[in-house]
Amino acid sequence: MDPLTLLTAIIFLPAAGALALVAFDRKAEETMRYFALAITAATFMLTLFLWREFDSAKSEMQLVVNLPWIRQWNVNYYLGVDGISMPLILLTSLICLLSMMASWSIKKQVQGYLMLFLILETGILGVFLSLDFFLFYVFWEVMLLPMYFLIGIWGGPRKEYAAIKFFLYTLAGGVLMLIALLMFYFNSGRSFDLLHLAAIGQGKVEGFAFNPTVQIIAFILLFIGFAIKLPAFPVHTWLPDAHVEAPTPISMILAGILLKLGGYGIIRIAFPLCPFGAQYAAYALVLIGAVSIIYGAFAAMAQTDFKRLVAYSSVSHMGYVLLGMAVWKINEANGAAVGRDYWLMGMNGAMFQMLAHGISSAGMFFMVGVIYDRVHHRDLNKFGGLMQLMPDYSGLAVGIFFAGLGLPGLCGFIGEIFVVLSTWNYSKTLAIVAASGVILTAGYILWTIQRVYLGPEYKGPHAEDITPMNGREKAIAWTLLIFAIVLGVYPEMMFKVMRSSMDALIVSLDAGYQAVSAAVETAQK
Repeated sequence: MDPLTLLTAIIFLPAAGALALVAFDRKAEETMRYFALAITAATFMLTLFLWREFDSAKSEMQLVVNLPWIRQWNVNYYLGVDGISMPLILLTSLICLLSMMASWSIKKQVQGYLMLFLILETGILGVFLSLDFFLFYVFWEVMLLPMYFLIGIWGGPRKEYAAIKFFLYTLAGGVLMLIALLMFYFNSGRSFDLLHLAAIGQGKVEGFAFNPTVQIIAFILLFIGFAIKLPAFPVHTWLPDAHVEAPTPISMILAGILLKLGGYGIIRIAFPLCPFGAQYAAYALVLIGAVSIIYGAFAAMAQTDFKRLVAYSSVSHMGYVLLGMAVWKINEANGAAVGRDYWLMGMNGAMFQMLAHGISSAGMFFMVGVIYDRVHHRDLNKFGGLMQLMPDYSGLAVGIFFAGLGLPGLCGFIGEIFVVLSTWNYSKTLAIVAASGVILTAGYILWTIQRVYLGPEYKGPHAEDITPMNGREKAIAWTLLIFAIVLGVYPEMMFKVMRSSMDALIVSLDAGYQAVSAAVETAQK
């Protein structure tokens, strides 16, 4: 299959499925569910085929497609994949497939729900495959409306508030990104090519340059826009409300995939286009990451709503992603090569943390949804003793929650330990702060397991409605737990995919920063 056909099919097959759903009778809900499931399964198979075609030994973009789209503005249908985007594409297609399996709990307006779900998947995959900044921005905004309606129509009691808050925060971030986009466009000879813009930002294109002021301003705009999606403290406040009100499968996508778009945007756009701005803001980013880890952990510990606790845990876990990306310590007395090795460790740890969190957080939200569908409440103070009534469910839930805890042998451990080790070279104080987040995480995870699954038999609301997990629910939970174990035991499966591209990125960012710094010194003389 040629790259144009393959990448286009991966992006637009879900959208085509959404369009095909219009032809179905609204009453044929079961048929529509199986059709949408088949579409997500086919998309997952296409991404596996893409993985087979991908050569992890190469650092450059592969399977590149570059066709004119809007000639007047120099906008192209420009797609490609490298070791940074490939793992996230696989994660997206997997979580969307499992979330569609979890969507049998949606009972109202099924046709509209499935259509919006599939359009959302198209938007996410488009972001990960776009190499044109304008196209990237279009797909970024395409995600906004489906998620707004999926929360606002199928959410909980405060769904309108949560949906509007999500919309406003994300829209604000999009506006900041648009301003930065225009800055790059008019300072680059009117180009949206992300690879070309990165080369300009790193001082590799003669006749064009993003001066330090432009880089600093653009980086701040891009960082705020992506930090909202990440989310990082203090622009995280939309997340708990959105998670609490969203239906279970949408919470799985929100935590498992959408938060990763913020980290991906920083790695793909903010850092390569503004290496000088990224280095300038490095300590502030590390500090924000460390604060997010501790704040999110303490906030999770204070919750009595099961779902809100898991939501705040995402703020804490994604703090490790920001921390790992930002430990930029190249030009120090201990040598540039040593500093680069630690930064590479941090970046790889951040990428792996995104994958691990995508698996564990989607699993945690799913397990919360399973018990909520039976007892219709999420009050941690009214739980207890579920292990005696639902042993299969409780065992799977404990395994998935341990993955979120960061237990060695499960996926959550690898990224966190890499990030903490790399931070030690940058700032021992902040490394200790980050490491203490692991202890706090263990505290609220173990406390949650004790309150929900252990103790006397559950006698709370709707105890008579508690039934064992069905086959569909077990399949979803087992899949997530198996992936959590595989990634924890054999992380090289993903590290070997991202290693070459990440190493090339680190080298180019270092060289780009050096080139811009040298140009500034020359101009000052």
